[in-house]
Amino acid sequence: MASVPKLLLLVLCSYHTLVAHVRGDGNYTVLSIGSLKSDSVCSEPQETSPSTGVTTVPLHHRHGPCSPLPSKTNMPTLEEILERDQLRAAYIQRKFSGGDAKGGVQLLDLDDDVTVPTTLGTSLDTLEYVITVGIGSPDIIQTMLIDTGSDVSWVQCKPCSQCHSQADPLFDPSLSSTYSPISCMSDTCAELGQEGSGSGCWRSQCQYIVSYGDGSSTTGTYGSDTLVLGSNIVTNFQFGCNYVESGFSDQTAGLMGLGGGPQSLVSQTAGTLGSAFSYCLPPTPSSSGFLTLGAVPGGQGFVTTPMLRSSPIPTFYGVRLEAIVVGGRQLFIPPWVFSAGMIMDSGTVITRLPRTAYSALSSAFRAAMRRYPPAPASSILDTCFDFSGQRIVMIPTVTLVFFGGAVVNLDANGIILDNCLAFAGNSDDWSLGIIGNVQQRTFEVLYDVGGGAVGFRDGAC
Repeated sequence: MASVPKLLLLVLCSYHTLVAHVRGDGNYTVLSIGSLKSDSVCSEPQETSPSTGVTTVPLHHRHGPCSPLPSKTNMPTLEEILERDQLRAAYIQRKFSGGDAKGGVQLLDLDDDVTVPTTLGTSLDTLEYVITVGIGSPDIIQTMLIDTGSDVSWVQCKPCSQCHSQADPLFDPSLSSTYSPISCMSDTCAELGQEGSGSGCWRSQCQYIVSYGDGSSTTGTYGSDTLVLGSNIVTNFQFGCNYVESGFSDQTAGLMGLGGGPQSLVSQTAGTLGSAFSYCLPPTPSSSGFLTLGAVPGGQGFVTTPMLRSSPIPTFYGVRLEAIVVGGRQLFIPPWVFSAGMIMDSGTVITRLPRTAYSALSSAFRAAMRRYPPAPASSILDTCFDFSGQRIVMIPTVTLVFFGGAVVNLDANGIILDNCLAFAGNSDDWSLGIIGNVQQRTFEVLYDVGGGAVGFRDGAC
């Protein structure tokens, strides 16, 4: 018999030791069918106790009754959401596999004095959660999408030659006493181009463009101004002032980048608020969560796993998944299946697993759900059930086990979406995995960038 390499033996031993203590937990959890449907009434968020040096703002689902945006009659269907989600996941995976995610460098001619190279970002239409901030002096309220997969923040600005309608007034930089365009000769402008967002020059002012994977784009002047974030004031916050955009159809004012690159809100506030942040995504669109900057690392109630970063692509936050437990039983998944790693992403809706891992999860989940008839697949979701006539259903617990001992028991609303298991499989075992926002529901997810850890605290919202 061939000898087992010591490193592999250690991995296998730690793998089985890690998941042993989750056995014996409740095998099933109760899910109310009513919770799968969005209510028309907003549930008030839980009260939070801010710590010194920490700023917290409410976070809402953009299509729910808690949202500051007006209700829309053209809300996307689940199929439309999943189609857009596939664009985002495919882009992220191409980028990490070294594929042609940028689509080449193109030149966008704004006039005779400027050319701006464009790049592809992630799909914008999958973003679901918004916060409200103030920009300028005096500050103008702006409702912005949040995205851990983006670095460059931006809002629509006057005069906007091509903008979508928004609920808030357009930001007018000429009326703010603290607004300043960034010089195209500055290091900030040069760095903007290096980090994957296009940069150029017009009338000595730095220009930017970000084109997203769903075909939408934003173009304008890169500048700085005062940002009012809850009770905290951030001076010289750098963001894009969008004058030309295409492909957007919602009522938001722009996007707040929470990625790991130098342009993100997290990086810009690291000196004053610290290099950690957290958020809690609510269980349904009918309830609220929160976003906290300056989150205290190592807080009570968190389980943590090391944060993995990629130096060529600093935007994304990676983790190592080691095991999946369904109904109290560990699935047999060889450890090497998870070797490509996973990223935590607020903008991807459905968790993507390696093919072998998803196949094991789907089979185990179907077996535990034998009491419910199967239902046809819904887009990328192929493990679906017929809950007709049911007020509550019993579903097996699903636990994700991360490297370092972080055991995360998913909330029932993080297991089922509509009537399907809220996971999807990659086409192979070598593509990057993604922990989507459905699985993150009700957890305070901590990104301790400075300490190199990702944490989870259950029941936070």
